Formats: sequence, C-alpha cells, structure tokens
Amino acid sequence: MRIAVIGAGNVGRALGTGWLKRGHEVWFGVRHPADAKYRDLPAERLATPAEAAAKAEAIVLATPWPATEAALRGLNDLSGRIVIDCTNPLGRGPEGLGLVLGHTTSGGELVAQWARGASVFKAFNTTGADNMADLSRYRVTPVMFVAGDDAAKKPVVMDLVRDIGFEAIDAGPLRIARLLEPFAMLWIDQALNRGAGRDFAFAVVRKG
Repeated sequence: MRIAVIGAGNVGRALGTGWLKRGHEVWFGVRHPADAKYRDLPAERLATPAEAAAKAEAIVLATPWPATEAALRGLNDLSGRIVIDCTNPLGRGPEGLGLVLGHTTSGGELVAQWARGASVFKAFNTTGADNMADLSRYRVTPVMFVAGDDAAKKPVVMDLVRDIGFEAIDAGPLRIARLLEPFAMLWIDQALNRGAGRDFAFAVVRKG
C-alpha cells in the first residue's frame, strides 16, 4: 500500500519503518527533507508533506497536536483517502500534561472536520513509539484499537495495525476516540508519572 507518514518524529519513524519492512511503499512527509536529522531515513522516501500525501492511498498523522490542523490544511484535497490519526490532544495545565479535549468531542473528530471528505480513523495513539518500533519481546500481543466510521475501509486500517505487530480490535465509530484519547492519557501518566516507564503496553487477555 502507498502510505504517507506526516511527521518523522519517534512515532512516524517507528510506523513508517515498520511498514517499509512489510513491503509497503512509504514516504515521510517533513517540512525540510534535506535536513541532516533525517539522514537515518532512506533519502528516496523523504518528501514534503504535500508531495508525500499526493502519492499515497493512506495518510498517517504523526504530528504534535498543536501542529496537526496546519499540517492537514497543507495537504490539499484528501477526499476519498484514508487518514489515520495517531495524535493525542495534549497540552499543559496547572496539573501538568493532560488532554485539552474530551467528553463532547475528540481530537479524532476534529481531524475529521479538518480533513473533509477523507475516511478518518483513530489508531496508534495508546502506547509509546518504542513499542510501535518493536513488539517482539511481549509474551502477549499488545492491543491497538481502531475507531472510524467507514466500514468499507476499516479492514485496510486493521491490516496496517496488524502489520506493525498489534492485535487489532475494532473500537466502533470515530466518536469512540473520546474514549481512546483518555486511554492514551492513562498510558502516558503511568509511563511518565507513576514509575512504570515506557516498556509496557496494554493487551486483551481472554479466558481459556
């Protein structure tokens, strides 16, 4: 599949590199492709965000939340395309890092408003980039939930989740991002504030 990963931070690198290993065509969309900080990525896979998106069937948002709306606005018409939103609407308040949205909307639903005509899915937001890069050491396969409204295209996203190594579970419509983003905040709080570190992931364990 042709995939544009918008952003080449830790999450973007982990996902894009994982999909390249599985035989997908991946381009990393970054503002300055010639920047030396991207020299560990294949030069032929670097492009501006608009160039990367123009080549792709699926666009993956791996941007910091404050940059997400502007990043989408720069991608031109996304009608008919899959957009996978990996972001969490994080900001700093009196109690430290936390969500800036919740209950009545979500970051995923705002992304759908900004990417009119696209099929938007929330996924890859509930664990850390190190886990996305290598899940091989877990005895139980970590889970990744996928929320989105387009039932015809959701299986494509579920397959991309499995290609990274997660157990893919359909979480329902995109409004369920209102649950997945606080779930991500639980992982972040455990990792950063409760001594768990980043070397853990959520999994679904079944009887029998």
